[in-house]
Amino acid sequence: QVQLVESGGGSVQAGGSLRLSCLVSGPSFSSYAAGWFRQAPGKEREFVAAIVWSGITTYYADSVKGRFTILRDNAKNTVYLQMNSLKPEDTAVYSCAADSGKVPLWDYDTYDYWGQGTQVTVSS
Repeated sequence: QVQLVESGGGSVQAGGSLRLSCLVSGPSFSSYAAGWFRQAPGKEREFVAAIVWSGITTYYADSVKGRFTILRDNAKNTVYLQMNSLKPEDTAVYSCAADSGKVPLWDYDTYDYWGQGTQVTVSS
C-alpha cells in the first residue's frame, strides 16, 4: 500500500517562499512519477508540477513556471515543491500524487495515489 503525506504548508506574505514535502511510503517509490496539484475554494483542482521517476524531466503549469521547482530524493522517498515569489492567487490546498507509469502527468486521472493535502495561504 502506497501512502503519501504532505508537510510544509502555512501562511506567508506575497513574495515569500515555502517548501512543501511529500513523504511516500510503500514499495517501489523510485519507479513512480510524482505530481503536485492544488485546489482553491470554489475552483477545480489544478495541475502545478510533475516529475518523472528519474528526476530528469519536469513539467510545470504556466502559472507557476519560473517560480516553483519540483524535486525528488529517491533515497528519502520524498518529493519537494519549492515555491518562490508567492502570490495571493497561489492560495490553495496542495496535494501530492504518485503515478505508476501512465500519462499524461498534467491530468489528475493519471495518478494512482494521493496525499491528504496541505494548506498554503498567501496574503497580500
